[in-house]
Amino acid sequence: MQDATVVKDDLYKIRHSLAHVMAQAVLEMRPDSRLGFGPPIDNGFYYDFILSEPLVEKDFKELEKRMRKIINQDQAFEEENLPYDDAMARLDDMGEPYKKEYAQELFDTKGIDSLRFYRNGPFLDMCEGPHVPSTKAIPGDGFKIRSLAGAYWRGNSDNVMMTRIYAWAYPSKEELKQAIQAHEEALRRDHKKLGKELSLFRIDDQVGKGLPLWMPNGTVVRDQLEAYMKELEFRDGYKRVATPILAKTKLYHTTGHLPYYKEGMFPFMEFKETTREGGEVVEEYVIKPMNCPHHHLIFGAEKHSYRDLPIRLAEYGMCHRYEESGSLSGLLRVRGMCMNDAHIYCTEEQIEEEFLKVMKMHETLYNKLGIKNYHMRLSTWDPEDPKGKQKYVDNPEAWERTQKLVRSAMEKSGLPFIEVKGEAAFYGPKIDFQFKSVTGREETASTNQLDFAVPERMSITYTDSNNEEQYPYVIHRAPAGTHERFVAFLIEHFAGAFPTWLSPLQVQVITVNDAFNDYAEKLISELRENLVRAEMNSAQDSMGKKIRNAIKAKIPHVIVIGEKEVETQSVTVRRYGSEEQNTVPFAEFKEDLLRRIRDRELDAARIHG
Repeated sequence: MQDATVVKDDLYKIRHSLAHVMAQAVLEMRPDSRLGFGPPIDNGFYYDFILSEPLVEKDFKELEKRMRKIINQDQAFEEENLPYDDAMARLDDMGEPYKKEYAQELFDTKGIDSLRFYRNGPFLDMCEGPHVPSTKAIPGDGFKIRSLAGAYWRGNSDNVMMTRIYAWAYPSKEELKQAIQAHEEALRRDHKKLGKELSLFRIDDQVGKGLPLWMPNGTVVRDQLEAYMKELEFRDGYKRVATPILAKTKLYHTTGHLPYYKEGMFPFMEFKETTREGGEVVEEYVIKPMNCPHHHLIFGAEKHSYRDLPIRLAEYGMCHRYEESGSLSGLLRVRGMCMNDAHIYCTEEQIEEEFLKVMKMHETLYNKLGIKNYHMRLSTWDPEDPKGKQKYVDNPEAWERTQKLVRSAMEKSGLPFIEVKGEAAFYGPKIDFQFKSVTGREETASTNQLDFAVPERMSITYTDSNNEEQYPYVIHRAPAGTHERFVAFLIEHFAGAFPTWLSPLQVQVITVNDAFNDYAEKLISELRENLVRAEMNSAQDSMGKKIRNAIKAKIPHVIVIGEKEVETQSVTVRRYGSEEQNTVPFAEFKEDLLRRIRDRELDAARIHG
């Protein structure tokens, strides 16, 4: 077997070695169990097993105790490379059918002539390595068993379900403690948990997996975000369009999305109609997975001169894509999504300037939301990819020219970016905005692409200064991504404590007793006349419980009204995140509140740094 091409660092070796130590301890506790994979990961390691008897959380302490005992035995990690016959015989002797299956695949597909094994004490595993010299090099207080989960062998739902044991692993006890605290904070901010607690969205199996139902509270958040994006787009000269959710499959053959994108589409629908002559017409439709073909048809519906360009068409369009059920996760991975979509039709000379404007819109949005932990990824084509002609439009000159234009715009934007070869769209280079979520995972928030191919496929043109037909370039852009993914990120970013302008309920009014309800209703009416989302808390609870519930609901402004407030036409205000209560004239409170909303301040938000 060939040596690994990447030199692994010390922490990688510690984590990898700990995976073997844990597997050894599991086999002590559950003899006759079978092994899957046990790799290092960003915060530790995991190992997959077919267990002879289940493990539960109360077994974690015993498992950790056995692991520390193994570490203290100073077991050396000994490497051995075996040719095919010996390796397969070894795996038979080990009684590891899953390892043997993978080994056979490696010999068949990778052109290797040997397999590597590592032994530490009585434990033997087929493994590429590397490892620490001996278990004594592993910090005994730097790891902790984290959780159990189910995982299909090789990630394939047709295969057997294994038990995956996750663990944290760090070089020191202090770093482990910090990682566990960060994990607990991530759980506190988890959008699926907060989405339910704050009644933002639900996913109901009667509707279908990956098809969110937006509750009234969640709908406010997406509506306010959408309103802000529409303002930014209006100022930048976008024109709004609306398109149907269905289209003929022939359209996607024309654009080139089919047959390559078929796996990402919902099943096609066949419609049969009887003609006036008594014949039959059969047409095939599909729920649209993207908006761009529809927008291209809108552009192509009218004649355009070079003087008209750039033309910017925008839509918050509903799309549906078929994601494997195992990959679905809350709002982050869904099958139905509403996209902050737009397409800019421009000349080659306008590409750089338009890309810079798109980058500026991203920057404006992220600054408004206090988002700082992001970078951009420029994805280019790979001319040496053996499947290149299947993955990309075959036009090397256009690829090089457009990549140079996009790269230049990125450099001029001053925003941080990396370049990755081989991940472009099939019709041109793309820029992905990558967020680091509070849970530590990297997610793509939005994608921006330069398309030099599809306009020709769809025969959409403009007339140049010589009165000749030319194909426009198209910039596909979506600064706020989809409502689903972007709101999921914002829930975790703000820990559910949205700034006033995004909050589902902006003001809750609590009266000391019913005698002051008339004054309270008057104030609520005045606030609602100014489009403030204000409501009375009329529950038959104590004052203290009402305030505690308002804090739990993360309402940014709670107004308390009693006799003094009625007499002085004032309100006592308690803002989220503060235990202080201040009594101010109602007119002053209203003016300050309207300013916060108008300016879209980050007033009540708890932002993930």
